This record gives sequence, structure tokens and C-alpha cells, in this order.
Amino acid sequence: MLQVKNISFRYKTQPVLNNISFNVKEGEHFSIIGESGSGKSTLLKLLYGTYDLSEGQIFWKKKQILGPKYNLIIGPEFMKYVAQEFDLMPFTTVAENIGEFLSNFYPEEKQIRIKELLAVVELNDFANTKVKLLSGGQKQRVAIAKSIAKQPEILLLDEPFSHIDNFKKQSLRRSLFKYLKEKKITCILATHDKDDVLSFSDHMIVLHDNKIMASETPKSLYKNPKNKLIASFFNEFNDVNGDIIYANHIKLTEKSKLKAIVKECYYKGHYFLIEADLNGKSIFFEHDTDIKKSTIIFLEIIT
Repeated sequence: MLQVKNISFRYKTQPVLNNISFNVKEGEHFSIIGESGSGKSTLLKLLYGTYDLSEGQIFWKKKQILGPKYNLIIGPEFMKYVAQEFDLMPFTTVAENIGEFLSNFYPEEKQIRIKELLAVVELNDFANTKVKLLSGGQKQRVAIAKSIAKQPEILLLDEPFSHIDNFKKQSLRRSLFKYLKEKKITCILATHDKDDVLSFSDHMIVLHDNKIMASETPKSLYKNPKNKLIASFFNEFNDVNGDIIYANHIKLTEKSKLKAIVKECYYKGHYFLIEADLNGKSIFFEHDTDIKKSTIIFLEIIT
């Protein structure tokens, strides 16, 4: 188990994280979300031992994770960290990058392992391509494969799909997170994308104002968002008489107390997002078809 005990961190006099505590079980998928500048990346770096803590302690099992004051080389052997900047060898091939730290004493096993990892990150066709010729998204996938080559106990991922095209993200998420679960590799992920979290995370925390604002399962936080910040992470939402209501929980009806006038229609593929005026405020809801501007409508909230 990873134990984070009352840790705080500041850059000089500027506080970044204050009194952060949580536990992550072995093999668990744990997500960290928050606005830009909330400390997500800093927290991952503290877990990796990149910085010295201002206060608190971090343990993996019984081993304490310490910063550069105590370690000449940062980062424990049992942990890998994939940052938003990739540590790759540009003039060697994808396969050579992935296998850089695998033993050459067992060449057959090494090649089998490289092929397995190429499949996980869906780069089979690029095994012999030099890294310098790859796109940013492909380099990100190489970095992920390289990080799990020696099967670490913990994998830290900082926005791991940020450079990857949308049409590749979905299958790559499924492939990578399935592999990590099968191998019982603990995964701690910092992200701004709900699709990294909802289908895959066992637990998530929300960082805000240097602290943990919420700590629950994704399903629990989605169904009962404690505030607008949390709701905004998951979906388009409305504030209706102080209640947070997602756009997909509001429907048209023949008659109700919620009388509105259509302002705009936004095409979203399999639905339209309708913006309407409700007592001088915008309200958003999803509908199967578009609705003409200035149409008077009545709405109901579906619970």
C-alpha cells in the first residue's frame, strides 16, 4: 500500500500542497484531478521523490520515499514516472527505446517482451521506426511502453494521453489499463479528462486551493457532485435553485413550472445541446433534435 501522510510542499514561500493524506492499495487505479495549477503534477513528483517534502511522509509498503536530500538518483527502482516531457532516445528505433533497460543476457525473452509492449501501446507497425520520426502522440506511447518494460510496482502517469489523437485514445486507454490491472501494477494518474477516470479508476481525489476537496469513487462523485468544480469535470451542468443538475438530466415536457425560451442549439453528434433562457439565466439540456431559436419550451428534471 502507498501511504501519503499529511504532506505539504511549497516553492520558497508559495504553498502548493497543504496537509495531503491518502492511501492507494496495491494494484489500484487512483486518479488525481483538479484545475490547472492545482498541484497535480507536483504531487506526482513528490510521490516519485523529485522534491523534498516540506512536511509529512510517503511510504510504499514499509519503505519511505525520500527526496534528493537523501538520494543521489531520484526515483525508487520499483516506481516509474511518465512526465509530459518524454525521456527517449531520438536516433534509435521504437523497439530499442522500449527495450533499453531490459537484460541482453536473455535476447529471446527480451524480444518477446518488446513485442508484448508494442501491442499494449498499439505501435506494432512502428517497431523499427526511429523515434525522431514519430509524432508527439506516438512518442508518448513509446514513453509509456518503456516505463512498464520492467514491470514496476507503481506507475505514475501525468496526462498520459494529452498528445494522442482522439481516435486512438479510447482503444489505448482500454489496452493500457487492462494490462496494468492484469499485472497488478498500481497506477496513479493525474488528468483533466473524465474519460481517463470514469471507466477505469477505483478511486479519485480532487485538488483545490492546495488541499483535497473530495475523495471518493468516480461513480459516487459523478452521481453526487459536491460543488460546481467537481460537476464541471464530468459534464455540462446547471445550477437550478442551488441544485447541480447535469444537462442530460433535463428533458422537454408538455407543461411544467420550468418555462424557458430557446437561445442556441449546438450539434454534438448523437444529440443537440440546447441553451435556453430560464428566468434570465442560461440552462443547458440535451435533446435528440434541434429546436428553433425563440421557441417557448417547458422542462423537467429527471432524477
